[in-house]
Amino acid sequence: MARSGVAALEALARDVAACRACPRLVAWRERVAREKRRAYRDETYWGRPVPGFGDPRARLLLVGLAPGAHGANRTGRMFTGDGSGDFLYAALHRAGVASQPESRARDDGLVLTDVFIGNAARCAPPGNRLTAEELARCAPFLDRELAALSQVRVVLALGAVAFEAALDALARRGAAIPVPRPRFAHGLVVPGPLPLVASYHVSRQNTQTGRLTPAMFDAVLTRALALARIR
Repeated sequence: MARSGVAALEALARDVAACRACPRLVAWRERVAREKRRAYRDETYWGRPVPGFGDPRARLLLVGLAPGAHGANRTGRMFTGDGSGDFLYAALHRAGVASQPESRARDDGLVLTDVFIGNAARCAPPGNRLTAEELARCAPFLDRELAALSQVRVVLALGAVAFEAALDALARRGAAIPVPRPRFAHGLVVPGPLPLVASYHVSRQNTQTGRLTPAMFDAVLTRALALARIR
């Protein structure tokens, strides 16, 4: 990747971390960081928007929903420090694109190869619910991520909200979105210059109920990696 792309990602990370555009989300993320969960009462929470994480030369971009209140909002890194991350990084490790199967802290040595992780929203929302206005304010961050990640060949969206956000981002880049507009379905592949692959979100609500099993996610991830010519 050209230095300009790395510099763009670094600038984006700074801008994300400094964002205060959504008063409701600012108030919630900072309240959570002050009050904390008992298990983490001795830790200093990040309490800010969470930048993307991964390989600047990634050929696969994963797009999630938003940081977890006591996961990424605590640790400052995407899908780090909660059950969703445990499931996701274990799968990425099985696929050979993560250096370890766990993600506990920003300084735990985890390295991603050929994968970058972003989100539709960069702040932890109350009840995991975001308004349309909040998603719209965050959309430019995803646009800038896609522009900086010049090697990306495939987008993998985790959940319906991320799928819609990714479709919109691709449309803003000039991609022709099929008509009628595709509806989210696990395993769906939307063709195009940057194919979009859909998966159920790796939330504990899905993984602990069996709606999304490791085998199901491995199959979708394998498909996305193959389309990106990674595996």
